[in-house]
This record gives sequence, structure tokens and C-alpha cells, in this order.
Amino acid sequence: MPNFYEQVYAVVRRIPRGKVTSYGRIAQMLGRPRAARAVGYALNALKDKQDDAVYAAVPWQRVINSQGRISIVNRENSPNRQAELLREEGVVVNENLRVNLDVYLWKGLHWVEIDDIVGDR
Repeated sequence: MPNFYEQVYAVVRRIPRGKVTSYGRIAQMLGRPRAARAVGYALNALKDKQDDAVYAAVPWQRVINSQGRISIVNRENSPNRQAELLREEGVVVNENLRVNLDVYLWKGLHWVEIDDIVGDR
């Protein structure tokens, strides 16, 4: 069974271009509804894996908070950089770094796909 971070990356890789989801929704999909912050930690850890092509391809920019706001704040991945990457994918990000979840929210994976990621619990 993959560790939690690897599970997070597997879900994030499946978010379609031009869509977003939240930290909490990913945690919920993985059967860990209280682990939204841990999802954020997993995505933040990607900065230490930038030289590995497997991890460089994880579209971290597609994960925002449950209110539709960009909230990643670290030196490598500033909110403005995340907004820029989302805009390149066609996602409208307003001046307050908000995304309209009614338009751009990815509903998530089917339980069968989740089971493939999580494996036996």
C-alpha cells in the first residue's frame, strides 16, 4: 500500500487540466477526512523532489482551499505563480486569487479508482 503522500500525488495527477479541487476533498477521497492539512504538507514536499520527473509532473497548482482560494504560500510556489499556472490552463483566477468552484471544481474520482490508489486499508 502506498504511503499517504504517494496517494495524494496519485489523486492530484488525475485532476484534469482546467479543473481544481480542494485539500479537503482529496483527504476525503483517500478516506482521511481530517487530513486536509496533511494533503497540503504532501504538496509542499514536492519542492524537495523537483529534480525527479515523476514528481515534477504532479499538477500541484490544481489544489486550492475549500473556499476556492489559492492558499499555498512558500518561496517556491507563491500564490501568484499558482494563479499563473491555473490561468495557463484556462482557469479564471480573480484578483483576490479566487476560483469559481461552480465552474472549475473537479468532482473527484469514482470509488473504484480510489480503491486502486488506496489499496487494502
